Amino acid sequence: MSKAFLIAPSILSADFARLGEEIRAVEKAGADWVHVDVMDGHFVPNLTLGAPIVKCLRSVTEKPLDVHLMIEEPHRYIEDFAKAGADYLTIHVESRSNIADTLAAIRDLGVRPGITLKPSTPLSDIDPYLQMVDLVLVMTVNPGFGGQSFMQGQVKKITELRRRFQGQSGAPLIEVDGGVNDQTVHQLKDVDVLVAGSFIFKSNDYKQKINQLKGAQ
Repeated sequence: MSKAFLIAPSILSADFARLGEEIRAVEKAGADWVHVDVMDGHFVPNLTLGAPIVKCLRSVTEKPLDVHLMIEEPHRYIEDFAKAGADYLTIHVESRSNIADTLAAIRDLGVRPGITLKPSTPLSDIDPYLQMVDLVLVMTVNPGFGGQSFMQGQVKKITELRRRFQGQSGAPLIEVDGGVNDQTVHQLKDVDVLVAGSFIFKSNDYKQKINQLKGAQ
């Protein structure tokens, strides 16, 4: 029997006026992680939150904080996010950092490093770093905005990643972010962690939506 997905609601779709309540609500509804999208307005055309928000989140939940850094120079900020309480820090292979050094620095800070790539970036670009990370995030939308449609063409990346990790002890978790819902989840059997924003937070019943995702595998 397959293991259940880990569900990481993305707070990008939450009600920021009552963020603490929203986090407690998804936690009570069965969320496993909390996903935090950090955007700098340069790497992607949107601007979101920073380390102070992560610190606030840390004070209201013991769930792992899964922080996705969509920023040009992540090496400049990883210490801030580590101190704020991030459990996972995922950086983009396309960022303007020395990727290997940044991943090593994340681990040295006591945080689990992750690597991700844009949909247009070939999987081969992250190959040199797969032995350095605990998490590989496959984007199934273009990073920068919530509420986009799922890009089915990215499923082959997930399948290929799972093939590469076959039989490997301590293999990184495979995470997917973008357009995850009760319809697209059936294409994600090779995934460990599902990030879902609008599907959960725009509903009236967080528990029902989380259970739909968990039960799909």
